[in-house]
Amino acid sequence: SKDYLSAGQTQLPSLYTVFSVLYLFFLAYWVYVCYTNRRCVHRIHLLMSGLLLFKALNLICAAEDKHYVKVTGTPHGWDVLFYIFQFIRVVLLFTVIVLIGTGWSFLKPFLQEREKKVLMIVIPLQVLANIASVVIGETGPFIKDWATWNQVFLLVDIICCCAIIFPIVWSIRSLRETSKTDGKAARNLAKLTLFRQFYIVVIGYLYFTRIVVFALRTIAAYKYQWVSNAAEETASLAFYLIIFYMFRPVEKNEYFILEEEDEEAAELALRDEDFEL
Repeated sequence: SKDYLSAGQTQLPSLYTVFSVLYLFFLAYWVYVCYTNRRCVHRIHLLMSGLLLFKALNLICAAEDKHYVKVTGTPHGWDVLFYIFQFIRVVLLFTVIVLIGTGWSFLKPFLQEREKKVLMIVIPLQVLANIASVVIGETGPFIKDWATWNQVFLLVDIICCCAIIFPIVWSIRSLRETSKTDGKAARNLAKLTLFRQFYIVVIGYLYFTRIVVFALRTIAAYKYQWVSNAAEETASLAFYLIIFYMFRPVEKNEYFILEEEDEEAAELALRDEDFEL
């Protein structure tokens, strides 16, 4: 039978199908967790549910897109749906990271002015990045401005990745300042630890998907180009699992409810000036 995909991409329909099924199971379990702990569900958990839904839809459309290209040579309109769901998914991902990083709906019910500005910068930049992604995906090096759109996409992606780091750093600094005055050392130490872990996970995810995946695409043999896609999707799934576990809706979250005997040890830890990023 004819295969219109290149040798390095012929595995992609099966790969995207497997990951879309995994995300659908993930979404079903997340809905179950939210339902069983509905008294602890915040607005951010609803956004996280939407993120999982659009990630699954994005992968389904990617699988169908590649399948029809493989069989017939044309995507039959699935590429349009793929770009739509990809845009919504990417905007939701960056928004969720910013909102969790600011502590919205966990530590406070509102956003400060500078945090709103980060969202107002990130979302339009993501619109531009997705336009560049569509141009890159639907054309090739033969068009006049293809290299320029590649550079635009790379620049915008780097700016967005840097922008979403700032709210996490602000939250960590704010928690350090409040921990010196409110007398809740153990709880503040737990929150500081949580947000520092979140910072490390976000940095690791961005580093892997932007640098390691690009390196894999560069060094992989022609027939194994799909390996970089598999690595990217595996890293994304691991990132989602870690973040959703850290900020899951539970009645007694070990990060926020601690025993009184932990207070003295926590105060000593908070006095330690080495507790930084």
